[in-house]
Amino acid sequence: MNFLAKFLIVSAVVAFIAVKWTAPRFQEESLRGARVLVTGASMGIGEQIAYHYARFGAQIVITARRENVLKEVADKCLSLGAQKALYIAADMASDSEPDRVIRFTLDKLGGLDYLVLNHIGVTPFSMWDGDVDHIRWLMKVNFFSYVQMAWAALPFLEQSKGSLVVVSSLLGKISTPFTAPYTSTKWALNGFFGSLRHELAMKKSNVSISICTLGIIDTETTMNKIRGVMNVTAYPASEAAMNIIVTGATRQSELFYPWFTQLVVISKDWWPSLSDFIIRNSYTIIP
Repeated sequence: MNFLAKFLIVSAVVAFIAVKWTAPRFQEESLRGARVLVTGASMGIGEQIAYHYARFGAQIVITARRENVLKEVADKCLSLGAQKALYIAADMASDSEPDRVIRFTLDKLGGLDYLVLNHIGVTPFSMWDGDVDHIRWLMKVNFFSYVQMAWAALPFLEQSKGSLVVVSSLLGKISTPFTAPYTSTKWALNGFFGSLRHELAMKKSNVSISICTLGIIDTETTMNKIRGVMNVTAYPASEAAMNIIVTGATRQSELFYPWFTQLVVISKDWWPSLSDFIIRNSYTIIP
């Protein structure tokens, strides 16, 4: 490795440490009584986000498609210390459901301090087969519903000086095989909410937007897809969820979890050919 490459790597690591060192300190008590809406909360990261907010004594509304599972999660949130834990079943592929969820939350909580957008649609882990209708459907769930809910919630987040937290993925910054429909939705999320964050800042808005870039998390859905295909380390959903909450509460603009995902993004820009080679040789079989 030549001197310039070593210098760039060291500089990136130093910059990362500096950002983490100067990050605002998380105050747990700031979340007591906070009014929170978490989407995609019936399982995985969203479920863990709900449980953490509950332990901090927040007032929570959770949503996903399966009402019976949502009830179980809400009951556990109450047992963990949530001041309120309510649920509403909704299909985010619908044109009307995203707005209905926001109205329900405002009616039950009287306002909104944190909107955590986390839900995703089911998509295959395989080579793209030309199914444009699936991509169109997935964009409605993974992207358009996020935009719709954010727009409906913004006036109320303005009133509370609240935070909008968008759960995205490393696949929204780096393209990989077998994920074309999913990746397209995450790139759209990063682009839209990155632009919206600039616009809110230019308008002197008091709403913060946090975009959370996650690597491979050990949710059941993810592990079922990559098992036998990729030999990589998956990181705990509970820890990812806690990092997401802290990022929103401290109003940081971005989260990279685990931390080295930021270096992965940087390496893609610096050494694209090497990065592409590593990506294409990270799979044991072709689905």
